Amino acid sequence: MSFAFYKEINFKGTPIGEIPKDWELVKLSDIAEDIYYGITAKAVENKTGLKMLRTTDIKDYIVDWDSLPFCEVTEKRGDIQRFLLKKGDLIIARAGTTGVSVLVEKDFENVIFGSYLIKVRLSRKVLPKFMRYFCQSRLYWDHITSSQAGSTLKNISLPVLRSLNVPLPSSIEEQQKIAEILSTVDKAIQKTNEVIAKTERLKKGLMQELLTKGIGHKEFKDTEIGRIPSRWEVIKLSDKTQVKEGFYGKRSAEGTIIQLKADSIGDHGRINPGAYALISVKKDVSEYFLRPGDILMSNRNSEDLVGKVAIFKGEFNQCVFSNLLTRIRVCSTDLLPEWLLYILIKMWDDGALRALSTRAVNQVLLRKGTVEKLKIPLPPLDEQQKIVKILLAVDEKLEIERKEKAKLEIIKQGLMSLFLTGKIRVKI
Repeated sequence: MSFAFYKEINFKGTPIGEIPKDWELVKLSDIAEDIYYGITAKAVENKTGLKMLRTTDIKDYIVDWDSLPFCEVTEKRGDIQRFLLKKGDLIIARAGTTGVSVLVEKDFENVIFGSYLIKVRLSRKVLPKFMRYFCQSRLYWDHITSSQAGSTLKNISLPVLRSLNVPLPSSIEEQQKIAEILSTVDKAIQKTNEVIAKTERLKKGLMQELLTKGIGHKEFKDTEIGRIPSRWEVIKLSDKTQVKEGFYGKRSAEGTIIQLKADSIGDHGRINPGAYALISVKKDVSEYFLRPGDILMSNRNSEDLVGKVAIFKGEFNQCVFSNLLTRIRVCSTDLLPEWLLYILIKMWDDGALRALSTRAVNQVLLRKGTVEKLKIPLPPLDEQQKIVKILLAVDEKLEIERKEKAKLEIIKQGLMSLFLTGKIRVKI
C-alpha cells in the first residue's frame, strides 16, 4: 500500500479551526440518516437466540462479538428489527464508557444494541470507516468532554451528538484513503495486542503452575491452602512481614509531602507514579515512609479493586501512603518481596482477597487483621529466586510490548490530527 501526500496551504477558518478550502464543515445531523437510542434489555444465562451489545463490550474501539451475552428485551416493542446491528452502523456509548464507539462491519441477524448506546446510521455522503476514526480523534473528544462540563450525569444525549462538527473531505475517495492510512496503524496495534494477550496467557499459566507446584517437585502434601510441594512451608503473613495501614492526609496547595493513594496502585503489580497527592502534616510521619520492596494493598475500595497490590520500587525519593492503603513490609531474609507480590496478585486474580473482605457503605474493606492472618506458601529461598526470575522475564516482555503499543497509539493520534483536519492531504 503506497500513498502520495502533500502539505495543504489553502485553508478557511471554521469554529473548530482551519480546514482545507475544498472541505466542508458539517454537523453530524447533516450526514446521518438516523440517530437513536438502543432498546432496554437484560443479559440472561439461557440461550434465547438474541444477543445484546452493551457499553462494557466496547474496548479500545473493538468488540469481541463472540462473547456477547444472550438477552431478553424488557421494553415493549412490536418489532426489534430497527435495533439489530447492520454493516456501517456507528455505535456510540452515551453512558458508562461515555463517547466510546465501534463501527459494525457486518450484518447481524440476532444482535441488538442496549439502551445506553446510540446508533448512528450515516448517509452516502460519508464513509463509515472515515467516521470511525473521526470518533477517535481529539476534535471528537473535545466536543464530548465540553458537553459534560458541570454535569454530574456523565452521559451524552442525541442533541449533543447531532451538533458534533465534522470536517469532511469532499470526495469519498479521499475519505477512503485517510481511513486506509489510519487502518495500517490499527493493524500494527492489533498485532501488538495479540502478542500482549498471548504473553498474558503465558504468564497466567506460569503463575498457576509455578506458584502452586514449583519447579521439578515430585512429592506434594495437602495443606490448609491447598496442595503444595512437600518441601514448602505454609506461613502466616504476620510471621514474616510488618503490616501497617496508612493515615489520612489532607491535600494542600502548600503541601510538600507526597502521599500515595488508592489509584496509585496501578496494573500488573506496578505503582502508578502519576497518581499521588501533596499533603502537609504537623506530626512526625517517618513511620509511614516507604522503602523499595514495600508492597501496597488497596484496603478500602470497590469490590473489583479491593486487595489490589503493587510493589514500591523507589518511584519517589520520599513518600508516605494514605489510609486507603495497607503497607506490607517483608522483615525476614527467607521471603522475597517479589515472591510475596506474585502470590498476592494471584490471590487477587482468583478472588480470594475479595472473599475475605467485609462490606461497608458504598465500599468493601480489607482489614489489617485479616491481611496479617493471610496464609501463603513459602518455598526455599533459592526456588523463590528461580520462580521470580522467570515471572520477571515475562513481565519485562509484557512491558516492552505495552510500550510499543503506547508508541503506536501516539503515532496514530498524530496522524489523525494531521489527516482528519487536512493539514496533510492524500493525492487522489
